[in-house]
Parts: sequence; C-alpha cells; structure tokens
Amino acid sequence: MQPTNSIDKLVDHLFRTEAGRITALLTRIFGLKQIETAEDIVQETLIDALNQWSVGDIPSNPSAWILQAAKYKAINLLKREQRAMEYAQSERHLRMMEIDKWEDLFQEEFIGDSQLRMIFACCHPRLPIESQIALTLKTLCGLSVPEIAHALVTTVSNINKRLYRAKQKFRKEEIAFTLPQKSELPHRLEAVYLALYLLFNEGYNSSHHDELIREDLCVDAIRLSALLAHYYENQPKAWALLSLMYFHAARFDARLDSNGGIIIFEDQDRSKWDLDMIRTGIHFLNKSAAGEELSAYHFEAGIAAEHCLASSFESTNWQNIFRQYQLLYAIKPNPVIELNLAIISSRIDGIDASIEKLIVIERTGALENYYLLASTLGHFYFEKGMHSKALQYFEKALSLTRSPVEMRLLKEKIERCKRGG
Repeated sequence: MQPTNSIDKLVDHLFRTEAGRITALLTRIFGLKQIETAEDIVQETLIDALNQWSVGDIPSNPSAWILQAAKYKAINLLKREQRAMEYAQSERHLRMMEIDKWEDLFQEEFIGDSQLRMIFACCHPRLPIESQIALTLKTLCGLSVPEIAHALVTTVSNINKRLYRAKQKFRKEEIAFTLPQKSELPHRLEAVYLALYLLFNEGYNSSHHDELIREDLCVDAIRLSALLAHYYENQPKAWALLSLMYFHAARFDARLDSNGGIIIFEDQDRSKWDLDMIRTGIHFLNKSAAGEELSAYHFEAGIAAEHCLASSFESTNWQNIFRQYQLLYAIKPNPVIELNLAIISSRIDGIDASIEKLIVIERTGALENYYLLASTLGHFYFEKGMHSKALQYFEKALSLTRSPVEMRLLKEKIERCKRGG
C-alpha cells in the first residue's frame, strides 16, 4: 500500500497538470453547454486514481493513466445516454459521429489545439472580464476558488458567483468553441494574457500556506503562453509575456534556502540562476521587439532582464530599471508599481527619499493590507538603525501575511530588531 500523503500529492500534481488539458478536450467533444459534464468526468477520474493507487500500485505513467481513464468515462457516458448528436448540434462543435477513431482525439496536437480553443472560450467577450479570468484560472489552470480570490484580490463568494454566471451563459447561449478570427484577436487576447500572467504570479508568489513557490503553476503558465505565442507568431505581447516568465523562472533555485526559507533578492546566489532560461528569455524578448507596440509586459520583461543580466546586485543598472518602471507606471498606473518605484529610488536617491515616497503611499491607504509595504518600510528603518520603528512595521507585516515562509522571515527580522541589530 502506498503512503496516503504521497498519493495525495501525486494526484494534486496531476490535477494541476492534466485537469485543464482533459477538460478542454472533453469540452470540445461535448460542447460548451456541457462544460460541467467535462469537469465532472475529470473530477471522477482523479477520485478513482486516488482510491485505486492508495491500495495498489501507481502506474508507470500516471498522466497517461488519467488520460485513458477519462477517455473511457467519456465513451461510456456517450454510449449510456446516447446523446452524441445532442452534444454536437452546433456546426461549430466537433461532430462525434464523424470521428472514426477516438485515439485521434487524444493525441497531443489535438489536445493542444483544444486548450487554445478553451482559453478563448473562457475569455469570450460576452462574459464580463472578471468572469473571463476567473473561469480561465479555474477551468483551464486548475486553481482553487480561494487561490483565484487571492489572485484577483476579492472574496471566495464573489469568485463562486462569477463562475456560476459564466457557466450559465455557456448553457444559455451559442458560444462557439473556436479560435477567433484575425480581426478579433487584439480585443480577445487581452484577457488571455492577463489570466496567464495571474496564473504565473500565483505560482511565483503562492497564496498556498505551505509553499511560497509552486513551480507546477508556473510551468503550466509558461506552457500555455508558449502554445499561444507559437500559434500567433506575430503577437509581440505574447512573446514579451513569455520572456517575463522565463526570466523569473530562471531564479527559482536561488529563492529559497535548504530549509525552505526565503533568500532576499540581494543575497541570492546567482550561480544558481538558470542561464539557459535566461538566454531563452532574451530570445523571446528580442522577438517581442517586432512591431511598434510596447506593452506593460515588455517593460516588466525588460526590468527582469536587467536583473538577470547584472553580474551582481551592486552592479545592477538601477537607473535603467527606474526608467522602465516609470514607463510601466505611465501605461499601467497602480499602487504596487508605485511601491516598486519608491523602492528602486533608494538605489538612486538614497533610503530617506524612498521612505518619504513609501509614507505617501501608506497615507493613501491603497496598500493598507499589502504586507510588502509594511515589510519594506521596516527594512529601510532597520537599515537606518531605527529599530523600534522597524519593529512596528515588521509586526504589522507579520499580521498581514498567512504564508509560513514569509512569517518565518519576518519573525527573524523582529528578533533582530529586539536585539538591536
């Protein structure tokens, strides 16, 4: 018998990596009106895997097992209910009766094409933008409702309502499971980019209590972004987004110590950064330079590139990073970017200037519940030797995060404040 904990982790991993792929494929087979049927089949398959593997052997290829099991469940459902023609009434849906071999449906190329279609279905303009992103993150990317709520800075109740209304729209309206026409692309792609960006961010700075980094989510975001970028070769934003992801992913191995604790950026061992991923990021950033449009993803990727290309923290081109943040803020003004501008200014104008800017942000209340604002102020006051002031902000930051990894780092800083340095 396999250890229950290891089986749970394996099935959870498979849910992250396989659920979106299989749901997309089955939705293409059944039609968008039956998206919940597709989700139910995937859920039942994963429950079967959990039950069977807990008392028997784990298959040599768990992903293939999941795919085959879902396929047989779908076939049995169609045979049992004999509703194939009902599912395929729309000319735009795959006609089940015209498919000679089910094996053809379960090939990687067909699954990848189905995922692209699923992305655009979830991000259909008939759905409100907030519902588009929530549906993409839930259906295609496997995030839980609490994770989506965290990523979108809202409540679990709101996310549940958005998901219900989106699926209700699918049930009531004829929304095609197709790729958009070229003329529709600029409008349709924006929500897709944002959903993938949020998915990567959730993996890179996870809201999950036990993990700061969830590489499976980041890998999924990169895979889907690559699928999108290679299908639509002449979309610079797609390449910029993919470049940004590669630059961040290149630093995975240097972000945590052997005990899972956070290593702050300036103390990271740059020899652990993945040079191949950095080179790939540069390649994609160069591809993103085609055309005349510069997006927020271009500037964020440019900032990440400056960090990755610097031989040391001290030799970083802070002036160039500051300029790119200014340009980013001009097209995407929000308090988090303003916070980053204030932090970077400490490298150019000194800590006092940075603290002044951070206090201004604090007084607006825009980041009242954002632990990084309090943590940053604590860090700067500690650097100035104002330990009692730093202590106040570190304690506030501690009250604003639920991550055990972040809490551990803050507690260490609190202890240093109490010791006086």
